[in-house]
Amino acid sequence: MSNSKVKITSVEKLSDNWYQLDKVNFEYQLKTGKWQSQSRECYDRGDGAAILLYNLAKKTVILTKQFRMPTYLNENLDGMMIEVCAGLLDADDALTCIKKEAEEETGFKINNPTKLFEIYSTPGAVTEKIHYFIAEYSDEMKVNEGGGLEE
Repeated sequence: MSNSKVKITSVEKLSDNWYQLDKVNFEYQLKTGKWQSQSRECYDRGDGAAILLYNLAKKTVILTKQFRMPTYLNENLDGMMIEVCAGLLDADDALTCIKKEAEEETGFKINNPTKLFEIYSTPGAVTEKIHYFIAEYSDEMKVNEGGGLEE
């Protein structure tokens, strides 16, 4: 962290029940040069990786379907989401993570994923950066049924 216009004055842990939610108090230097006190809640869940698996010959993609409580609370009637395969990096680098996640969630062992970009998807409140990949799959790459971990 090297922005000379930001001075963190305190960090208060509000929760670490699922991931960590902090209240960060800081001084921010405005364009006028004046310093302004501000406060933000920041949710830290680590970085993640996501991949779209596609098959050119079959003209198909593989998606997953999972229950997501936050969407259920925001008018998604059953809370189910159709998504690309994704997961948190934990101690892995993005490439290692996405290979593991693809096999765990879809059952396909992918060899050469291509990284497209990385982005902060919700930078106003969440620290997470997501690394996005694509990879072609074929039926021969199926090594198990997939389905993810039981939660």
